[in-house]
Amino acid sequence: MKVAFSKVLSGNGVLAVVALLFLGANAQTPAAKEGSTGDPRKGQELYTSYGCYECHGRQGQGARTSGPRLGPGPISFPAFSRYVRQPRGQMPPYTSKVVSDLDVADIYAFLKSLPKPPSEKDIPLLK
Repeated sequence: MKVAFSKVLSGNGVLAVVALLFLGANAQTPAAKEGSTGDPRKGQELYTSYGCYECHGRQGQGARTSGPRLGPGPISFPAFSRYVRQPRGQMPPYTSKVVSDLDVADIYAFLKSLPKPPSEKDIPLLK
């Protein structure tokens, strides 16, 4: 006995399947969820060893002629992770084969840990 697929799944069943597919496609790995709990000290070591500082500066300050500013106050972890994996512009992609999700979380934790620079008002030479 043949039963059409559309008859097996009612309207609610189709919605449930679509919802599960959507949630699965957008699920984050455990390391991605740890973006805010990575190890800043390890992240600083990784930031240096992967050569991030070469374009983004030792403190993530960036430069007009090389990479953009990464810190302090980096973009959200999901956006950061996505950009590391699939960058636009001149930055090479760092796939999970090169930089693990946990390493990305640690680097992000390092960038989040950077202190904000003093405001212009607090720098005597700028007064």
